[in-house]
Amino acid sequence: EAQLVESGGGLVQTGGSLTLSCVASGFRFDDYAIGWFRQAPGKEREGISCISAIDRDTDYADSVKGRFTISSDSAKRTVYLQMNALKPEDTAVYYCAGDLGRGGSSWDGPWDYWGQGTQVTVSS
Repeated sequence: EAQLVESGGGLVQTGGSLTLSCVASGFRFDDYAIGWFRQAPGKEREGISCISAIDRDTDYADSVKGRFTISSDSAKRTVYLQMNALKPEDTAVYYCAGDLGRGGSSWDGPWDYWGQGTQVTVSS
């Protein structure tokens, strides 16, 4: 059974840092793109970063570029999202998703698997 499990969320002050983890199981990890999304209360889900299948190219939404870094550890079947210089507007539930063979930087369209989400709260 394919599964994605996020962890690492929490409460942090403005300017602080958090690292989210997304552990994958039940599918060929390197064949899947992994994306990070977030959804704040009353707002639509937003794609913020992704790492492509196979080549592991990375991309970021403008809202997080320069502050967030996505990385992948194949041996641990884990994708990380290092979040620095956090702002109150980063407060949201963060989700990771996996999609077979997805390349490039598009977050659009359906993703095969989703995690349950982890809450990130940035206090002002």
